[in-house]
Amino acid sequence: MDPNLQYWQSNGQSFLSRLRLWFKILDPSSVLSSQAEIEQARVLLQNEGQTQRKEKVANAWLLSLSSVHPDTGGLISPVFRSQVFLPISAPLVVASLIPHKGIKPALFWQFLLQAYCAGFNHSNRNATATKDNKTSMKQSILIVGTVAYSTFAGALPQIILKRFRLLGAVAETFSRSLLPIPLSACLAAFSVMVVRSEEADNGIRVFDSNGNAIGVSAAAGSKAIKETALSRAALFGTTAAVPTLLLALLKRAKFVQRNPMIIAPVRHISTAIIFGLMIPVSFSLFPQFGKIKKESLEEEFQSLDSNQELFYHRGL
Repeated sequence: MDPNLQYWQSNGQSFLSRLRLWFKILDPSSVLSSQAEIEQARVLLQNEGQTQRKEKVANAWLLSLSSVHPDTGGLISPVFRSQVFLPISAPLVVASLIPHKGIKPALFWQFLLQAYCAGFNHSNRNATATKDNKTSMKQSILIVGTVAYSTFAGALPQIILKRFRLLGAVAETFSRSLLPIPLSACLAAFSVMVVRSEEADNGIRVFDSNGNAIGVSAAAGSKAIKETALSRAALFGTTAAVPTLLLALLKRAKFVQRNPMIIAPVRHISTAIIFGLMIPVSFSLFPQFGKIKKESLEEEFQSLDSNQELFYHRGL
């Protein structure tokens, strides 16, 4: 089993421990580390039993967890590493949630956001599923379809405003304030479920408590997808909901009524802050090295020791 999975198994079973760890992993400066530095960190971890400074080992773990895929052992593309998720996606989220004057700007920003999210979901998936040319082609089609569908669905509030102007204030309130909340959550979950659907089709590796791979399970793959989809829905749904609630409260204040120009900056800043705070929280909702009951797996696993806990890599 990859050292990254061993680390998550021993250090990431409680929400608070995962949250503290994610706050450290999400340091954007580590993305500047070269491939040689990452390889040196991996070598250092393999020789951890020898005399090394604890601080040096701790930094090596953070670099490995943020840069190396735990299933393949290969480097994750710097653009799709967890520590750059906030700097890249935050401007896209803010731009996609602001009211646009036309449909084309809404489609443009939704396309950038959905394309990046699909790439991030694919790069950080559980990569143990069997692959061949047919699977790769199917996965490419699913990713393109997901981006196209999510782009148009994400621009739905703007489309409603343009096409149904006669509804007046009711349509505007619904489209600008209410619809983006469930829509953002559903599209985020939808992207995870479709992009990573091969895990439910082909299965992912299941491990025993000692870290030994004992088989491949589609049930574990489905559970990994479901948990990640829920965490992503919480991230984007909360990011859309909290600034909307904050603005609704601020609009009642006399100071804001006298200075309506302050609303736009508050919307942008609050969206970015909530999104940034929710990233480590959403990543921590479920363990990276999750547990699953033997009874929930396929028949071939039922002959195992009934007291044995089984584990799987959830992905991100």
